[in-house]
Amino acid sequence: MPIRRGALAATVPLLVSALTLTACGSGGSGSGSGSGSGKGGGADGKPEGDISFQTWNLRSNFKDYFTGLVAEFEKANPGVRVKWLDQPADNYADKLGADAAAGTLPDVVNVSPDLSYPLAKAGLLMNLDKEPAAARFKAEYTPEAWQGNVLPGLDGSYSFPWYLNTGPLFYNKALFRQSGLDPEKPPKTYDELFTAAQTIAERSGGKTATLGGTPAIEDFGRYGVKLMNDDATRFTYNDPKGVELLTAYKKLYERGGLDPQALTNTPDKTGQKFLEQKVAMNPGSAHDLENFKKSAPGLYRNLGITDAPNNTGKPNMYVMGLGISGRSKHKAAAVAFAHFVTDRKNQEAFAHKVAVFPSTKGSLDDPYWTKDDGSDEGRVRVASAKMLKGAVNYTPVVLSEEMKTVLKNEVAKALQGKKSPRQALDDAVAQSNKLLKQG
Repeated sequence: MPIRRGALAATVPLLVSALTLTACGSGGSGSGSGSGSGKGGGADGKPEGDISFQTWNLRSNFKDYFTGLVAEFEKANPGVRVKWLDQPADNYADKLGADAAAGTLPDVVNVSPDLSYPLAKAGLLMNLDKEPAAARFKAEYTPEAWQGNVLPGLDGSYSFPWYLNTGPLFYNKALFRQSGLDPEKPPKTYDELFTAAQTIAERSGGKTATLGGTPAIEDFGRYGVKLMNDDATRFTYNDPKGVELLTAYKKLYERGGLDPQALTNTPDKTGQKFLEQKVAMNPGSAHDLENFKKSAPGLYRNLGITDAPNNTGKPNMYVMGLGISGRSKHKAAAVAFAHFVTDRKNQEAFAHKVAVFPSTKGSLDDPYWTKDDGSDEGRVRVASAKMLKGAVNYTPVVLSEEMKTVLKNEVAKALQGKKSPRQALDDAVAQSNKLLKQG
């Protein structure tokens, strides 16, 4: 996946519809594992043959790394040749859908869970938990990372865990101090967040908001709301707990705890307001620290780093993986290569080159991720790595960009008083469930 500043995000435009005809003839429900069955033979033999490996917008910045990785694997496995492909960030999901429909899906493919879901449902990805040659490596990865690639209703994981990411939350210690709050004790739960936000709004005379945006699906997850039913066929975030959260945000908006433009703010706009010290808390990354140091030294000197408020005890994380084509002609080679790319040695090497985190057991205990080296990057790296232990991916794999927009629009209506929180969430769930059924 493209390495982005802050959280990793992915969309699935047109992917499901592109797979409709493919799924009709594939057996569906992730039937593409098949050890020794059908075209491609088993995955438990000797790695051999030509395979293709597709990444997601990584060639421009990491060409030497991946070229060396392929050469090292081929040297250790002289019977295998790997063709490295790389697709641009734009329309990646569309390209996957086109390849899948045409029967040309690469043997090893870079996917996030939301992209692997329609492929697995159409029977085009190997179920690693059902394939002994792949499942034997499960213990090498953290349980959270492996679980992050388990797909609801499909009974298994469909990608080798690769790199992880999480977004730290920056807060302005000076604004906390001015409001009589302890700058060394940022809010850890949503109740603490709402209390702090009300205090900051009141003591600043309404000049300072605590947050710049409205709640997204991850907020409902961190609050403890059950977002979907167990097989991911129906959204359920309109339950009493979901209504409770949105009601609290409505009160926050009315009392100045949210920025007045929160309904229309983009991430860039909220970032700018944090820079201008009009908002007390905002997600960020090491890139932002460099900007603060140059553009807002006063903010930089008073900057705190924490995790987003959480009622579940489990922070949010973003997951990337490598899936295996269920129709690969050389499954043993594909499994061996996907495991090689994602083993501890190679994950740690890659994570040293870019601000992501390895998903292999024990990696995050290394001093590189536990001891602050005094640099801006080190400061964020250590804080973020600590958050990943026990983290989960709260974003449902079936949640499309259109469904995210539906939720955002209904939340806005509730905050404006045009609908009750209950009605807004009922309507958001009804619209999203309709979209889900349409595929």
